[in-house]
Amino acid sequence: MTRIESKKVVIAKPAAELHAFLQDMNNFQQLLPEGRISEWQSDGKSCSFKVQGAATIGLMLDGGEAPGLVKMKATERSPFPFTLDVHLNEDSGSTTAWQEFNADLNPFIKMMVEKPLTNLFDHIADRMKAVHG
Repeated sequence: MTRIESKKVVIAKPAAELHAFLQDMNNFQQLLPEGRISEWQSDGKSCSFKVQGAATIGLMLDGGEAPGLVKMKATERSPFPFTLDVHLNEDSGSTTAWQEFNADLNPFIKMMVEKPLTNLFDHIADRMKAVHG
């Protein structure tokens, strides 16, 4: 199992507000790197997009526990099955947020995607802070 964890960011908002934002997949576009994403589509519960120089990714909401966890999983549009969990840990009105990606990847695919995915998840973490900071 390949596990990639983004950096942790502290956001000066309650976890419930961030959880509500993430429950609408239309909002996910605001967290992606501008100029590197195309073919964006969303119906509110799922989304898909093409990453420049890479594959089309499909994501859908898959439960979690409000307000501390949002679970997402790959749709059939993705090149391989994976899960993406967003952790929201509130303390004194601020929330520490990070993502955890899990996939069963062969060593060759892992070598190709680990660095770009780590960069993408770190970017998403920074954007969550910027959008809600």
